[in-house]
Amino acid sequence: MAPPAPLLAVRGSEGLYMVNGPPSFTESTAFQRVNIVNVTSAEFLCSLDLPKAVCLEFSPKNNILATWQAYTTGKDGTAGMPNLQLHDVKTGKCLKSFIQKKMQNWCPCWADDESICARNVNNEVHFFENNNFDTIANKLHLQKVNDFVLSPGAQPTKVAVYVPGSKGAPSFVRLYQYPSFAGPQSALANKSFFKADKVTMLWNKKATAVLVIASTEVDKTGASYYGEQTLHYIATNGESAVVQLPKNGPIYDVVWNPSSVEFCAVYGFMPAKATVFNLKCEPVFDFGTGPRNAAYYSPQGHILVLAGFGNLRGQMEVWDVKNYKLISKPVASDSTYFAWCPDGEHIVTATCAPRLRVGNGYKIWHYTGSLLHTYQVPSNEEMWQVFWQPFLEGVFPVKAVKYQAVPSELPSTEPKPAQAYRPPALRNKPVTSSKLHEDEPPQNMKPQSGSSDKPLSKTALKNQRKHEAKKAAKQEARADANQESTQPSAPQSAPRSTVPAITSGDPEVDKKIKNLKKKLKAIEHLKEQAAAGKQLEKNQLEKIQKETALLQELEDLELGL
Repeated sequence: MAPPAPLLAVRGSEGLYMVNGPPSFTESTAFQRVNIVNVTSAEFLCSLDLPKAVCLEFSPKNNILATWQAYTTGKDGTAGMPNLQLHDVKTGKCLKSFIQKKMQNWCPCWADDESICARNVNNEVHFFENNNFDTIANKLHLQKVNDFVLSPGAQPTKVAVYVPGSKGAPSFVRLYQYPSFAGPQSALANKSFFKADKVTMLWNKKATAVLVIASTEVDKTGASYYGEQTLHYIATNGESAVVQLPKNGPIYDVVWNPSSVEFCAVYGFMPAKATVFNLKCEPVFDFGTGPRNAAYYSPQGHILVLAGFGNLRGQMEVWDVKNYKLISKPVASDSTYFAWCPDGEHIVTATCAPRLRVGNGYKIWHYTGSLLHTYQVPSNEEMWQVFWQPFLEGVFPVKAVKYQAVPSELPSTEPKPAQAYRPPALRNKPVTSSKLHEDEPPQNMKPQSGSSDKPLSKTALKNQRKHEAKKAAKQEARADANQESTQPSAPQSAPRSTVPAITSGDPEVDKKIKNLKKKLKAIEHLKEQAAAGKQLEKNQLEKIQKETALLQELEDLELGL
């Protein structure tokens, strides 16, 4: 039996409604504008009277609905009412209320099976079990603990905890396995680092490693307005490393492949680089540079989309991850949201308020670049959110990657290249390139002497550079010889330091010869100054005394060629 088409939820000023997924794209008549419904059966569950609620979140198995509203105190300064509430979805009953003053990290975190729920309270992380919020089952106490993330997947649950540095001490991230929190050896791994005002912690799907993006508010070198970012890798087996990014600049996005064996980073000053790394933090594939600031793996992990949204033009690159082959390059201008459909075949891009209040709407694409459906919100209304219906893992198996664009009833959306303004005086003259930066091509599109697309090892790179240096030196020597053959020979009285350039082909030897000639030339200059009656310093006289030794060393090097 074929899996059902995922629904797309749309929320905006005209209400909340459901759209049937591909291929129909029609509004679902089974769902009215309700509060909480069972998506499978369209059954109304409950209604909550929470007029001031601004945030809500379901637990992983949809048993609990968490809501948050702004915390307020009484006019006389008395403590306010609890503003974080946990509700039973089936009955609407409030199971527990907490005071949560800050909106940041307001929502408790659940394990995927809801066996554990955790929230940060002052210097502790409190753990509840089986949605029993009357009793704190365990506590993880760390001074000034700032953030934590629970691992995905099955038990046992692991916890990544971040503690910011203070008074010259470094910041650190530690990994624990629940509920083993006691004792100095209880941590599975620890990674400390400086230059961190805040961090983002990303578990891989198998809960074997965490990527940590450490950020500072200000770049003290002045190179970036956005501060500094570094990327760290921490594994539950105790291994850790700093991920070396070949290009300087911000880290825009880091995502794990659902396979958990590699991750992609988008980084560097524009045009940004994108690189896939393995679990040893070694580069696997370099996508070159381009106008991009985000990366999205398909739910099955077989396709990767590199995109440039926000202040970029919405260009996307769709890649076959197994063969690292480019599939398509669609453009979704003015997009503020991107999401893969659970089927791994379709993509939704949307322009939502309040990020952009004009041109709101959404588009549904096939990954081969075909635009299948588009919806534009009326000009006097807004769209706030779109969201695919979630499905359990395995409902949609991996399908073979297609490279030919699938048929679509909509016309092609290939944008016309914008023509740069040219002054009248230049309009009848040939067009010259005006690009500030030349984009670096992907690794498999760079000209290479070998046929392999795999990145070279450190030793191979070193040998390649040495070979290229020797080749360049020989070409330079050949050019010098041709130039000297067209010039008259030097007079016999010329000083020793002006002998014609001879190249060995070995960059190290050539460098030594060049330095020796430079020193001898300086000595000749000092001797001329002394002959003119200038009083020389002690160190200058010592240089002149070394002339004989330098001449002998130069002669030995040249005789060895």
